[in-house]
Amino acid sequence: MHEEAYDDAMFAFSTGDYAGAAAKLEAILTVAPGHFDAQLSLGMAHCRLGDYVRAIAEGHKAEKLRPQEQLVHTNLSLFYLKAGNKAAAEHHGLQARIASWRGNLAPPKPAAEDDAGLGLAKARLPVPPPPDQFPDMPWKQKKNQGPPGEAGG
Repeated sequence: MHEEAYDDAMFAFSTGDYAGAAAKLEAILTVAPGHFDAQLSLGMAHCRLGDYVRAIAEGHKAEKLRPQEQLVHTNLSLFYLKAGNKAAAEHHGLQARIASWRGNLAPPKPAAEDDAGLGLAKARLPVPPPPDQFPDMPWKQKKNQGPPGEAGG
């Protein structure tokens, strides 16, 4: 049920009906207060409406649900920047960067776990030997030669 309501809210958002989207997202959060995507989107809907104070408040609610989520901090950085609080914007921008690094710390997969499709990329094609003589380079002209088509002197 929540996913269909969320899809309706996102459709309203995508058509520029930010107030309608916010109302639909708030209805979802009334029934399912832990719906992260709805909470995150509600902050953005209020930002698009120009209500940066409310966007920030909703963004912090999303932060409580997922404190290390990169997109939460990216949004909060935007909301604070729009509200004119450069220091808070920079703080959340840094938090977003840290979250992205944290997400990339997983150790690489062993070769045996590689996707089957990557085997094709590893296949080596035979490399032809270099030619005995390289073709002339028309862009390099001899010193006493004019442009092509004219007699040199």
